[in-house]
Amino acid sequence: MRVLITALVLSAGSLLAHSALAADAAAGEAKFKQLCSTCHGQSGQGDGPASASLNPQPRDMSDSEWQESVDDDHIRTVIKDGGAAVGLAATMAPFGHSLNDEDLDNLVAYIRSLDD
Repeated sequence: MRVLITALVLSAGSLLAHSALAADAAAGEAKFKQLCSTCHGQSGQGDGPASASLNPQPRDMSDSEWQESVDDDHIRTVIKDGGAAVGLAATMAPFGHSLNDEDLDNLVAYIRSLDD
């Protein structure tokens, strides 16, 4: 009986964690479309309306190789502190002044969901 209860608790926790991640990505998508899509495009492929005037072009965040090459902390830092803070293009503006930790986590979750 104890094993059954443990299994049920673990299963429920797993479902809750999965739901939380989905909710985070959904909230991140809304924030992404509000703040990031002008440059990165609606689906994060670097093809937003402002992208043609930017050099270098905005990152295609759906690229699997790029997704595998960076960790969540790197993505978070670029969003918060801007590209120049990590040796990338200064055209990637910092958004730390307008985002809280939950917003940053939600954006990272959404960006991770863009992986081809």
